[in-house]
Amino acid sequence: MSPRSASVNEELRRRSRERLLQAALELVGEHGFEATTLGDIADRAGSARGLVSYYFPGKRQLVQSAVHRLMHRTLEEALEREPHTEDGRERLARAIDAILGLARDRPVLMRQHMAGLLQAEGFVQCPEQRRLSDLLGDTVARYGSQNVTTDYPMLRAVLMGAVYAALVPGVPMPVPALRAELFQRYGLDWDMGMPPDHTGAEAQQQQEQEQDLSRFFATGERIE
Repeated sequence: MSPRSASVNEELRRRSRERLLQAALELVGEHGFEATTLGDIADRAGSARGLVSYYFPGKRQLVQSAVHRLMHRTLEEALEREPHTEDGRERLARAIDAILGLARDRPVLMRQHMAGLLQAEGFVQCPEQRRLSDLLGDTVARYGSQNVTTDYPMLRAVLMGAVYAALVPGVPMPVPALRAELFQRYGLDWDMGMPPDHTGAEAQQQQEQEQDLSRFFATGERIE
């Protein structure tokens, strides 16, 4: 039997890594981070346990890469869905909705992701994170940014802040209100992207009420 070519070996390694990332997503989503072991992930992926440490320094890095993969694929799907568009404002709206949608639909994974970013290891630089960064950077450029190197990190920061606000235990902010705030910040129309079921007027009213309360507690100004 002739030895496998380098390209075949590379493809096998890619598939093995993909299986581990998918297994990590599934298990952490089902059982949480602490209850999931690297052995569990290897077993779910059908991989030898030694392969986990070959590809990833530890469980936290593996899970963060897995969530970055989920974010990248979700964002890519949102940006390229039909009807396809090159309009920068529409693509930014889709990007915002994609990330907020993950906070709404995958709270266990996204909460763990946010917690992991605050650990000593911080932000993991990995292929999945770079793909996500490329997509968001391209979105900012198509939106019309004159300085992507400044505006992309700002978009990333406000999206992370919105996800955090949506996931704070006990006092989560409603996603429609966060969406209204981000759309207002970037001058986007409510019906762009993937609007939630209730109307923009309702979300705007809720946002205005929250702003009134914040102003009252800060200044004592009466709310009419």
